[in-house]
This record gives sequence, C-alpha cells and structure tokens, in this order.
Amino acid sequence: MAKKMEFDSDIATEYDKGVRRTLPTYDPMLRLSRTFLRSNLEDNASLLILGGGGGNELKAFGPTNAEWRFTAVDPSKDMLEVAKKKAEQLEMDNRVELINGTIEDVPVDYTFDAATCILVLHFIPNLEDKLALLKKVRSHLKSGAPFVLVSKFGDPASPEFQELVTLWKNYWLDTTSLPAEKVEELMKGTLTEFSISEEKLRELLVEAGFHRIANFFKTNHFGGWICHAL
Repeated sequence: MAKKMEFDSDIATEYDKGVRRTLPTYDPMLRLSRTFLRSNLEDNASLLILGGGGGNELKAFGPTNAEWRFTAVDPSKDMLEVAKKKAEQLEMDNRVELINGTIEDVPVDYTFDAATCILVLHFIPNLEDKLALLKKVRSHLKSGAPFVLVSKFGDPASPEFQELVTLWKNYWLDTTSLPAEKVEELMKGTLTEFSISEEKLRELLVEAGFHRIANFFKTNHFGGWICHAL
C-alpha cells in the first residue's frame, strides 16, 4: 500500500476550514451520504470510516443515528485526536473506535454493515494500490453492505481537467489570503497527478467486488459514488 500520509497539528486544527475550500459542497455531500446510509441500514449498524481523522463523518452521521457504531481509521495521530474530541463533544465516544493506520491495520475479523472512503483514494499514487484498498474494504463488508466513495477524478492530461483545476485554484485565491505561488505549490503532486477517469474508477469498484454503482455527487473535479458489496 502507499506510504502513510501524516498531517501535523496545525493542519489538523485547520482541517474543517480547509476541506470546505477544497470541496465547496462538502456538507451537502455528507448529508446525501447520510441519507444513502440511513436508507440501507438498520438502527444498530456498524460503519467503517476510512480517512476518519477530523471526525466530520462522525459529526454528520452519529447524532441522528444513536445506535450506529463507528470504526474510524486514519494514518495521522493529530487528525484522530480531532476526531476523538468531536466524538466526546457529541457524547458518542462510547460507540467510536479509532485506529491509527490504514485499512491494512483494521483487524481481519472486523466485519461492518457499511463503509465510507471520502477524499482518500486520490492520495494513492497507482492503480494497483487503489484497487488493493477497495478490495480490502470489500473484505470487511457484509454482502449487500452500502459503500460511499468520494474522490478527485478525471484525466490530468485532458484540457477539461486542466480547466477544472484552474477553476479550483481560482476558488482558493478567492477564499484565502494565500499568494498564487503557494496555491500552485499546494496543487502539485497528489492533488493534481494521481487522478483517474470515472470509467477506470468504476472498473476498480467492480473488480473489488461492488455493484449497483451510481454517481450521486459532482463538484468541479471531485465526484461521489454509491454502491453495494456483492
């Protein structure tokens, strides 16, 4: 699997603001995800949250589903500390387990009723590791379990993708005080180079063992897909 990505404490503190600059429709996406999960789960469901540091999925899904149990996985200790504090503030820490690591660190005997992987997949450089992650998620899910995947997508070499990256850059310039040079620096590497087409993403989901795939969300060069484990 890809090398673990670490966030320092300053980034963890600023994450709530930063993720909404990265994805301006972040909150509606979470609400749609919650609706999809609620419509497919029982009251006492167990959920696997990949990239769960920061605790935003816990905050979006937990309060209105008082019996759901969560396992949040993240490679950053700082981000998990933010998630822990949010769980405590929401008085739901007794039904949240935090795992510092990646999907590979989830105990093999853990089985879940649902899973989410929101804004994680595009940080993984190559197709083999992206597929390995999705297969590992599937191995932890019961048959029929709902899965939410949100990721940057598109062909980085295409003119359309470049237009969307330019719009994204200009949105950052409109909503922050960062200079253009700093924004350009932030948008290199994983944020613009590791994207794959929607067609390839769907192929990976099918190969990993998912079906009933539907695109439920799109903003700029970010998209969301709902599906179910075979």
